[in-house]
Amino acid sequence: MKLTILISLLLTITEQTMTTIYQFNEKTSIKDWRIVNDGVMGGISKSTIVLNEAGNGEFSGHVSLANNGGFASVQLNLKIGEVRSKKFIVLRVKGDGKAYEFRLKGDLSQSESYVHPFKTSGEWETIRLPIADFYPQFRGSKLTIPNFNFDRIEQICFLIANKQEEDFTLLIDWVGLE
Repeated sequence: MKLTILISLLLTITEQTMTTIYQFNEKTSIKDWRIVNDGVMGGISKSTIVLNEAGNGEFSGHVSLANNGGFASVQLNLKIGEVRSKKFIVLRVKGDGKAYEFRLKGDLSQSESYVHPFKTSGEWETIRLPIADFYPQFRGSKLTIPNFNFDRIEQICFLIANKQEEDFTLLIDWVGLE
């Protein structure tokens, strides 16, 4: 009984301090999301994002290592301000047990992305990623510049790049800031 009350209290606190920055639902326009796969460098990986029957975003496909490829991603441009007061990106996802990356850009003109890897369990889960731990990366190489420290977010991205040929499916309910 005490554990149930504690869990309820923690969920209530999270809901009160978290701001949802994107939520999938039955009315979501998938057209706002853009697929970017390794074809930009000659690879042949394929991916899609669709709205499933439950109203979740479903990012799925096949990562191929052919032609020096090896990644698939889906991006959304948006404008989120006042990020410095927040400590976490919060994801509500259901993966397939594979590792993914969540990526941020503070400015669309940046060539680098700020990256935080996460592993999925195969169940619906809420994953909290410390914003201060998002490190800069360009074309797969970590850069020696400071971690994410912007006032705003102008792009979010889910990416899979596990250096192996594989099928994948990631269901996305929402993305938040806490």
